Amino acid sequence: MVAVHSTMLPLGTPVPQFSLPDAVTGRLVTPADFTGKSALLVAFICNHCPFVVHIREQMTTLIKEFQPRGLAAVAICSNDVDKYPEDSPSQMAALARKLGFTFPYLFDEKQQAARAYHAACTPDFYVFDAARRLVYRGRFDETRPGRAEPVTGADLRAALEAALAGKGIAESAQKASVGCNIKWKRGQEPPWFPA
Repeated sequence: MVAVHSTMLPLGTPVPQFSLPDAVTGRLVTPADFTGKSALLVAFICNHCPFVVHIREQMTTLIKEFQPRGLAAVAICSNDVDKYPEDSPSQMAALARKLGFTFPYLFDEKQQAARAYHAACTPDFYVFDAARRLVYRGRFDETRPGRAEPVTGADLRAALEAALAGKGIAESAQKASVGCNIKWKRGQEPPWFPA
C-alpha cells in the first residue's frame, strides 16, 4: 500500500466540468445538475482502496447529514478497471446500493475528470461554494487505516459548515488527503503522478 498526497488544486479555482455516467442509473451527471445548491462536494474514491474503505461509511453518513442543508455531492471513480476490476461500474453500483449512497457515484472511464481536478489519491475531497469556486481541498480527517482513533470526518465537516455558511476557510485548515494513488491507465499518467 503506497500512500500519496493531494496535489492541492489552487483555492478559488472554478469547478472543473465533467459529464460522467452514474454507475447506478447510467444517467450522465454534470456540475450544472446542482445549480441552486449552496455547496458542491466532489469526492474521488474507489471501491478497493483501504483508505477509502476506512472512511466510506462515515463519509456516506456525513453527506446525508448535510444534503438537507443545501449540499450537493458526487463521488467519482477514475481507476483503470482493466487492472482493478473491483472498481468497475457494476461493482461501483453494488457498493453504492450496499452503503445507501444518496449521491451519484460516477465512472470516469477516460480519466479526464481526475486530470481536470488534479486528483492524485483516493480519497480526495473538493468543496465548492455557491459560486462554484474551490474553498476546500484535502482530507476527510486525520485518521488512517489500522489506527485506533475513531473516524469523525472533522476536517471535511468543518469545511462543509463554512461553505454552507458562506464563510471562508483558512489556509491552515487545508490539510492534504493521503491515500492510494489514482490507478492511471498506461500512458495517461499526469505530470503530478509520482514516478
